[in-house]
This record gives sequence, structure tokens and C-alpha cells, in this order.
Amino acid sequence: MKAKNDDSVQFSRLRRIFFPIHIYELKKVMPMAFIFFFILTNYTLLRNVKDSLVVTAPNSGAEVLSFLKLFCVTPAAIVFLVVYAKASNILSNEKLFYATLSPFILFFGLFGFLIYPNLDFFQPSAVTIAAWQEAFPRYKWIVAVCGNWTYSLFYVLAEIWGSAIVSLSFWQFANQITKISEAKRHYAFFGFMAQTALIVSGILGEHFSKANDSVAGDMWGHSLHWLMGMVVVFGISIMFIYRWMYTHVLTDSRFYDKSEPGVAKKKKPKVSLSQSFKTILTSPYLGLIALLVICYGMSVNFVEAVWKSQVKLHHPNPNDFNTFMSQYTTILGCVSMGMMFVGSNILRIFRWFTAAIITPILLLILGGLFFAFVLFRNELQSLVTSFGTTPLIMAVMFGATVVVATKSTKYALFDLTKEMAYIPLDEEMKVKGKATVDVLGGRLGKAGGAGFQTVLFMLMPGASYFQIAPIVAGAFFVMCIVWIFAVKGLSRRIEAITREPGQAA
Repeated sequence: MKAKNDDSVQFSRLRRIFFPIHIYELKKVMPMAFIFFFILTNYTLLRNVKDSLVVTAPNSGAEVLSFLKLFCVTPAAIVFLVVYAKASNILSNEKLFYATLSPFILFFGLFGFLIYPNLDFFQPSAVTIAAWQEAFPRYKWIVAVCGNWTYSLFYVLAEIWGSAIVSLSFWQFANQITKISEAKRHYAFFGFMAQTALIVSGILGEHFSKANDSVAGDMWGHSLHWLMGMVVVFGISIMFIYRWMYTHVLTDSRFYDKSEPGVAKKKKPKVSLSQSFKTILTSPYLGLIALLVICYGMSVNFVEAVWKSQVKLHHPNPNDFNTFMSQYTTILGCVSMGMMFVGSNILRIFRWFTAAIITPILLLILGGLFFAFVLFRNELQSLVTSFGTTPLIMAVMFGATVVVATKSTKYALFDLTKEMAYIPLDEEMKVKGKATVDVLGGRLGKAGGAGFQTVLFMLMPGASYFQIAPIVAGAFFVMCIVWIFAVKGLSRRIEAITREPGQAA
């Protein structure tokens, strides 16, 4: 007779590798997977559009990304965190989800169908912004951020979507209703759906950026109509499925037993924001998770900033820029899809430490090679020319390769191991601890990298990314080393917790 909870007995060898989920669990797993799919599809569409908007805007460039992340995204993330923490004491988990998602969907719909078509009414003209930049040359990029304020606001909300909806709202819900023993099987499937979302959003983004050659007038505006329309439709679909889960899935004790330790839906304690911060800041466990998030954000930001500046030089038109980024996204999804099968088995077979250490090691090696190419590009020019290409095209392609390899590993291993690290925490720390780490920690990671580069640009007026690359490369190596040590420290704590009685190994 097969043991009820022995997955190794119940599943065949291939089933354990590709789909280790029980048939009865599909009622719970599939709706969650589709919620995740729509959230990630929106996120990827928004991520590509936000870069296309701000980088190719008149009087703008890749340099504004650092200023946006430091002076706009980070303060907005802090405001969101304060509001979210207070709302979590007032609203139920279900209503909190709707209240978090709705404002984003409303704005992106308004941007595509009202704000962008009437851009001259909402923000200064390109001529006016250029005049301001000429009058205040030291603040050239800050003027670009403020002058193109509707683009900047779009960028900020698209960035926060990644933290507020992907990292916080979905994973908080998933961690609330999932046991550790289930997470090892279910979370890898969610990662598979995430890569499917990358492929679908890449195809959609490329299609609607290319299919406008016969459109009279503003082709980019026509693309935005379609892209933002899809964001709204997918956002509404997320809320419908989420509501269905509350009414048809979580009422089933097989999927959500309120009497079980670790999943009980207790009355939320009324804890002040300052008390939450105090608890979080005095928790070494959460501090190590935050360090993982910050180090990842900073190290990847150093690579991506240089890469996107090269993409802008090669594709100055917003439709062309978005087409390239969508193609890159599709490739990323395909590579990540393969990595998910590898990653899921690494999670199943090896220790948490083994799965978590792969991402920083890979980024350290590939990122080092990328910076070596940037720093010694002039010396390598003759070699590059012999291959029938140019240093610019080579930089764009090589940078894309590094980012694809790193992010596919991040999606397959880093995200899943990070989420597994939250599961042993109590309900209070899952909600507010996760909110602080993922939203604020994620923003601090990106803002830290952006702030470092912003300071360099201010101290070295007129400097290019090529000129500051040696300093940025040094900071990149430091972040990767700190990240590796943080993984080692957190691994020891996770192993100590999971060895306790009643915890799954």
C-alpha cells in the first residue's frame, strides 16, 4: 500500500521531475498559478514599456534611470510600505489584496487611453525641457525626470508593481496557505508559469511594437493602447480568480486548514509601524534575507545600467527599443523555462544552501566577464571587427547574454529559495517582515546601485558609463562577495529551524 504522504512512492520518476503535484491539488495550484501568470505578464509588459518610455524620451537617456530609482522609486516605495503596514491592521487579507492592486490597474489604463494621447496637456514640451536643461546644465537629468513627469510616474508605479504585487501580495498569499512540504513541489511549478509569462509577454510586446508600420500618426501611441489594454484586462482577471479561490478553494480543509499550526488565520494583532520596524531590525534572520535582496538589486543594477545605455544607442526609437526588449524577454523566458526543470530538481535533491548559492556565483563570474569586455573594449576592437560586427552591437548582445543567464537563474532558484526562507516565520513576521524586506529591501538594492552611480556622475560631470566602469566594477565585486556570505549565514539558520520537531526538512 502506498504511503499517503510519501511523494517518492506516489510519483513516478518522470512525474517527480516534471510535475510533482497530486491531482486533487490542482484545484488549489492551478488558480494560484494563473494569478501568478497574469501578475508576471503585466510586470514584464510594464517593465519593458517603462524603459522604452524614459530612456528614449526627448532630452533623456539611460542616465535618468539612476536618478529615477534613487529620488523617485525609493521614496515612493517607503510611502507605499507605510500605507500598506497601516492598511494591513485595518483590512482583511482579501480586501488588502484588492486595495493594493486596483490603483495600479487604474493608473495604467488612464495612461494608455487618456494621459499619453493628451501628453501636451499634461507635461511640458520637449523644447521647453531642453531650454531648462540648457539653463541648469548641472541638473540636466533631474530636469529630464521632472519635465517628463508622466513617464517618470509610469516608471515609478511599474517598478513598485514588482515589489508590491509580485514579491509582496502574491507571495504573502502563497506563503499563508502553503506548507513547507507543499512548497518544495508547488513553488517550482509557479516558477514554470513565471517563465511562460515571460515568453507570452515578450511575444505580445514585440507583436504590438512591430505591427504598427501601416498606422498613420503616432505608432508608439498605438502600441501603448494595446499594451495598456492588456494590462487592465489581466489585472481584472487576477482579482476574479483571487475571489474564486476565497469562495471555492480556501473553504476546503484539504487546502487550507485553519486548525493547523503555521496556516491558522488568526486575528491580526494591532502592531504599530514603529514596533514592526523594531522587530524586523532586531531579527538577524530577516536581516540576512534583506541582505540577499539588496545585494542582488545592487549587483544586477550595475550590469543593467551599462547595458541599457548601449541598447539606447543602438535603438533610439521607442518602438524599436521595446521590440528589442521584448525579444530579449522572450529569450529570457525560454532559457528560464529550461532552468526551471534544473532548478526544481536542485531544490528537491540538494540542500537550501546549494540552490541559493548558485545565483551569486554565476553573476560574479559572468558579470566579471562583462565588465572586463567594457573596460578593455578598445583593445578588443580589432578582434570584434574580424567577426563582422561592431563594439556597440557586441556590447548589446554580450550584455543581454549576461542578464539572461543571471535572471533565468534568479527566477529558477533565487526567488524560490528566498520565498521558502519566509515559511518558518510566524504570521506577523510573514506579513510585515516580508513587506519591509521585499518592498523596502528591494528598493534599497536598486536605489543603492543607482545612488552609487548618481554620485559618480555628479562628482565627474560629463563622465560616461565607460569612464566610471572601473569603479562600478569594483563595487559589483564587493556586493557579490557580501551576497555569498549572506547565503551561508542564512543557510545555517534555516537548517537549525527545519531540524526542530514538527518542521519539514
